[in-house]
Amino acid sequence: MSLRQLFHQPKLAIHKTVENQQNKKLRHVAIAGNIGAGKTTLTTQLGQHFGWDIFYEDVDHNPYLDDFYEDMRRWSFNLQVYFLNSRFDQAKKIQTGSQVVIQDRTIYEDANIFAPNLYEMGLMSPRDFENYTTLFKLMTSFLAPPDLLIYLRASTDTLLNQIKRRGRAYETNIRPEYLENLNQYYETWINNYTAGKLLIININDINYADNPEHLQAVIDQIKQELHGFEL
Repeated sequence: MSLRQLFHQPKLAIHKTVENQQNKKLRHVAIAGNIGAGKTTLTTQLGQHFGWDIFYEDVDHNPYLDDFYEDMRRWSFNLQVYFLNSRFDQAKKIQTGSQVVIQDRTIYEDANIFAPNLYEMGLMSPRDFENYTTLFKLMTSFLAPPDLLIYLRASTDTLLNQIKRRGRAYETNIRPEYLENLNQYYETWINNYTAGKLLIININDINYADNPEHLQAVIDQIKQELHGFEL
């Protein structure tokens, strides 16, 4: 498979035209993907290459992660509200700042993937899920979507291998079926994404972390997607 075939380039949403993208100032590039997809690695590489500010997902200081993976039912709502608040704060800083930002995971993934999955699995109560959804809708009414969303598509086996490789203690209890369920939610969300430019990268066949040629291919594709923006 050629590097060119690793990329999928959906058309822009119907209500967005090429013309209204011209000369628009680039503000926000976001990396989306399942646990272990390589979001943080690519976020760092692209931030360093383009000179963009980097907003990471708050995992190292998250007070609920360890507890969540030990008892998902007890801590699911707390964890999701923490992430929602953290990403809303990041999104507001992006919109009011003057620098281009690349973001590791978006606020939209919380509400379209993680919270619904927990609810479907019976790990979040209907009352908590309803409150969470209401809060998400209120927050996102004040936000604009990313100028470019990059989705890292990966099989469950690839995710498990990369999770094992990075060796985070709190991720040792993640089950394959949990990742598979998340993948299904991701695919549904991405297949219906119409908020703006979207680039899908199949990471099962690419290694931008260790292969400079693969990384350059990603960079070249992103440059094409951002044509017309003021960088």
